[in-house]
Amino acid sequence: MGRSDFNKDNKRSGRQGGAYRKKSYARGNAPIKKKTGPRQPSDPNLIRLNRYVANSGVCSRREADIYIAAGNITVNGKPITEMGHKVRLTDEVKFDGRLLNPAKREYVLLNKPKDFATTGRDDKGRRTALSLISKASKSELKPVGKLDKASMGLQLFTNDGEMGKRLNSPKNGLRQLYHVELNKPLRSADLKKIQEGLPVDEKVVKVKEISFVDKAPKNQVGVEIYSTRNNIVRRLFEELEYEIVKLDRVVYGGLTKKDLPRGHWRYLSEQEVINLGMIQ
Repeated sequence: MGRSDFNKDNKRSGRQGGAYRKKSYARGNAPIKKKTGPRQPSDPNLIRLNRYVANSGVCSRREADIYIAAGNITVNGKPITEMGHKVRLTDEVKFDGRLLNPAKREYVLLNKPKDFATTGRDDKGRRTALSLISKASKSELKPVGKLDKASMGLQLFTNDGEMGKRLNSPKNGLRQLYHVELNKPLRSADLKKIQEGLPVDEKVVKVKEISFVDKAPKNQVGVEIYSTRNNIVRRLFEELEYEIVKLDRVVYGGLTKKDLPRGHWRYLSEQEVINLGMIQ
């Protein structure tokens, strides 16, 4: 075999100019790996400010960055212009003075049964309306235009604090229709007093309409009212020395009990939310 033939065989086998050796790290030639410490866990209670603003429904994240840079966003009363700034869900974040809520806005309508407390969670085992809607949302829902424990009918819950405050405002004139059953027939003279306006706690209560329920005893009446005062219908009849046996709210704003059995709940439709949002 000639030298040329030897060289050809070495090229085929990967050897050139001598034997092929694998690179050995036995003599300390191993590549140096950068040591990294344990990854610090992120705080689940912190959220980037642009995400917080976007989740509130004001704008997109990209637009939120622009508003942050312009100083439109304040956190606990201080303007924040730092990109990547993180906040807690308990912080007070405002956009041009408007308080933001980063949770998805949810609206739940319950047909509340009698003897269910509307507010609070009861540790003594007593029944609450919140227990009936416990599976509706992971957010903290609060009642709007709350019914007392003895009353029944439509009860709205939401985590939209701005809308709740607006609907509870006395100036809005939110339409409410009640089916009232009294302990005795309503006298015509008392019905007329209610129609003309009856003072309760030195403030006159005006009803839009009051009438006897068709084909029912005279102790059952329908009352349409626009007042947001607490328990005002019950207090109205107590002023005239009647006891209410049953008080059922059958209309709240534009919401009705249609296809909503007692003790059941449903989410508001997009159009229903829009309609309530138009109430100023």
